[in-house]
Amino acid sequence: MRKRKEVWDKPEGLVRVSGDARFPKKPDALPTFRLLIAYDGTAFHGWQAQPDRPTVQAVLEAAATTALRTPVTLVGSGRTDAGVHARGQVAHFTTFAEVNPSRLRNALNGILPKSIGVLDVARAPDGFHARYDARRRRYHYYVSLGPRPLERRWRHLMHSAPDFDRMNEAALALIGTRDFSAFCRTKSETKNRVCTVAEARWVAEEREGDRHFRIVADRVLHGMVRAIVGTLIEIGRGRRSVDDLSRVLASGDRREAGPAAPAHGLVLEHVGYE
Repeated sequence: MRKRKEVWDKPEGLVRVSGDARFPKKPDALPTFRLLIAYDGTAFHGWQAQPDRPTVQAVLEAAATTALRTPVTLVGSGRTDAGVHARGQVAHFTTFAEVNPSRLRNALNGILPKSIGVLDVARAPDGFHARYDARRRRYHYYVSLGPRPLERRWRHLMHSAPDFDRMNEAALALIGTRDFSAFCRTKSETKNRVCTVAEARWVAEEREGDRHFRIVADRVLHGMVRAIVGTLIEIGRGRRSVDDLSRVLASGDRREAGPAAPAHGLVLEHVGYE
């Protein structure tokens, strides 16, 4: 009786004969787990792990490694800069360890500092990638026109009101697929700087004097949102014309845009995968 053959994905086109010890069994994919994370970025040098600097990723990886008693490497949906916060950061990891999602969430929140919280842990589909599978990111930049002592860590105080109508008119130039090199940090290693922005506008909040800039895009470059906000504020103060944003975009030159708004007003609110 002939032995059944199973074709594997071998580069040389090798064929494994059932029961042939020369080829080990093809291993199953490592289980993937997805984390939903919130953090106050004030004390951190951003998301991405860096030598000798406190970062959100490094602290989370250390906590997960302790909880699971095996090394854990996290992949985030994207980087946030030093001082930037998140309410909806997503990250994933793979592991051979047995994971009970609710117990892991509780364990992590018992280990982590109060400035980081894991809102959810769930088994993700095999092959899920927090960064490459993301379809949109939503950021808010929060401002106030009066003192907000209890919100000073995440809301930027503006001592006088800019013209928000002018700023919203100018922000229309951001909608669509554009090269955002002019709003990307000059030292960024990102080669492809084309992003598709679906929404960009200033929104009035319920409390008088409070607003936020809401931007939704398929991807966000290093320093992009803060540079856009800083440029829009200059337009709102009459230092630039309403149509200057189009000129800045066309220039592709970061020096043509305004200064970056302070980091503490920026929050990663949501990452979408559908």
